[in-house]
Amino acid sequence: AFLLRRKILSSSEESDFCSEKQGGKSSAPARGTCYAGIADILLRKTRRKILCSCKGSRILLRKTRRITIMKKTKAVLAILMAGTMMLGLAGCGGNSSSATQGTTTGTETGSAAGDAAGTDAAASASDMNVMLETPVESLDPQQATDGTSFEVIADYTDGLMQMDADGQAVPAIAESYDLSDDGLTYTFHLRTDAKWSNGTPVTAADFVFGWQRAVDPDVASEYAYMLSDIGQIKNAAEIIAGEKDKSELGVTAVDDNTLQVELNAPVSYFTSLMYFPTFYPVNEEFFTSCGDTFATSPETVLSNGAFVLDSYQPAATAFHLTKNADYYDTDRVKLSGLSYQVIQDSQQALMSYQTGALDTTLVNGEQVDQVKDDPEFTTVGAGYLWYVSPNMNSVPELANLNIRLAMTMAIDRDSITADVLKDGSASTYTAVPMQFAAGPDGSDFSEDQTKFSDVCVYDTEKAADYWAKGLEELGESEITLDMVVDADDAPQKVAQVLKEQWETTLPGLTVNLVVEPKKQRVEDMQNGNFQLGLTRWGPDYADPMTYLGMWVTDNSNNYGLWSNADYDAIIDECTTGDLCTDAEGRWARLYDAEKIVMDEAVIYPLYTQCNAEMLSSKVTGVEYHPVAINRVYKDAVKTE
Repeated sequence: AFLLRRKILSSSEESDFCSEKQGGKSSAPARGTCYAGIADILLRKTRRKILCSCKGSRILLRKTRRITIMKKTKAVLAILMAGTMMLGLAGCGGNSSSATQGTTTGTETGSAAGDAAGTDAAASASDMNVMLETPVESLDPQQATDGTSFEVIADYTDGLMQMDADGQAVPAIAESYDLSDDGLTYTFHLRTDAKWSNGTPVTAADFVFGWQRAVDPDVASEYAYMLSDIGQIKNAAEIIAGEKDKSELGVTAVDDNTLQVELNAPVSYFTSLMYFPTFYPVNEEFFTSCGDTFATSPETVLSNGAFVLDSYQPAATAFHLTKNADYYDTDRVKLSGLSYQVIQDSQQALMSYQTGALDTTLVNGEQVDQVKDDPEFTTVGAGYLWYVSPNMNSVPELANLNIRLAMTMAIDRDSITADVLKDGSASTYTAVPMQFAAGPDGSDFSEDQTKFSDVCVYDTEKAADYWAKGLEELGESEITLDMVVDADDAPQKVAQVLKEQWETTLPGLTVNLVVEPKKQRVEDMQNGNFQLGLTRWGPDYADPMTYLGMWVTDNSNNYGLWSNADYDAIIDECTTGDLCTDAEGRWARLYDAEKIVMDEAVIYPLYTQCNAEMLSSKVTGVEYHPVAINRVYKDAVKTE
């Protein structure tokens, strides 16, 4: 302890740390209260050494971190504790909040949440190690907009309903519900054994607060329309428009365990909306206590679900969740935890899988050829429609219909899916993708992929004709366009092929690729700061409206700012008009709406995503869904 203390006191880092924590004051008690910080410094040094020695071999980093840091942590803490007793100092254990603050910077360390769960999460061999392509963008259920964030939020949060293995809505926090004869009032009866990870019961008031946040103009949730246009909850549209106060939203906590919801019109798929994160509950008292830091760390989120977040920071490339011992259905959950790693380089991800650092990872392109005969290789429908969105509002060239038709007809979608992706993704020629929405007769809404072949098909001659007409109408001979694309591996490969196809088929066209982090790309498209955007949309519920609702005038996901009165009228008919209770009539009119989108080339559909994955033979029970939450781990099992 004496030697360690000498080493610490000889380091300038201690004085810096003490100055920060103690306002520059120096005293024996101050040095005592700095020991936890000094331990953190030593651990950070250890990590840096590991990182430097690994360099290109990151695939070994995770295991090395776990083993080395656990041993060093125990040794350092033992010496510090002994030193503290010998020196008679107060130590760092008196302030639990400050001790916790130093333990949330990676998967190799725990937190108050993890300690409360009683599990050494980082050391558990029964954790499932999961690869993510992109970082979490937000853990705020009313602010999150991307599939990665939805998956992680759903890991530790339950809504009123959840999905079963077949994707059907079944009870979660709500044990049951009643529906009025006119289809306008839902009464949900909440279970009494559901509680938040701080011990507070989950109540109807938590859902009221969460839903009011979703429609609050000050929150400006991108998914606010899920409560108004899609869910048709009473007064939601008026609140979003600033015409009514959020307290007037048609949702009421009758008592702690009874939630009443009033609708403007019957919504046949309403219960399936209840497992979507925008509709998740938020505890108001806890939210208020967090201030602006809500949902940015393990200490600023609450769990009522299968897992507890115990290691996370914004834009983290590795984070961890531990099984929630207080979950109302805890016996169902077999995994000790979930360990996520964000790896955007597909080759690095595959190498990590092959060394055992990952239990599942995506593969694409040439990798598929390498592993397709491996029994651990599988393909899973992901539900996402990838498409190009042209900015018709701000780019005069793209406001020209002939230019847009030329560009969509110059795309060889089959070469993208077969030669670039190679993951089972399907070429798509419709605005609504395949295999997620079934009509009144059970048929797939988009089974016929040739129904818009007059405006969306690979035909270089027609593309060239449309292009020539468009240039003539514009009085131009050359056009240069920028296309924003995610920094991820697969989108960049697809974007490069699109550029080559367009520039080869359409003389005078130059396309510049602008590679951005996904969060920045989404922000630019939402703000209209783009010309072309390669993007995707995953279905939030099993109805064509999850796509068709995007292109209503002024919808936040209508990136191209397209507007068509006839289209808006059809959507109104199908949501609040007579057709909302006429299943067959509604289905036919949704086809009419889709035809307008395709005839106007509002988007250039590319492919319906299928994920090619490696899944360890040690893992079973992971549920895959094309709608809302793509992966669910409640029934997953990992064997030794």
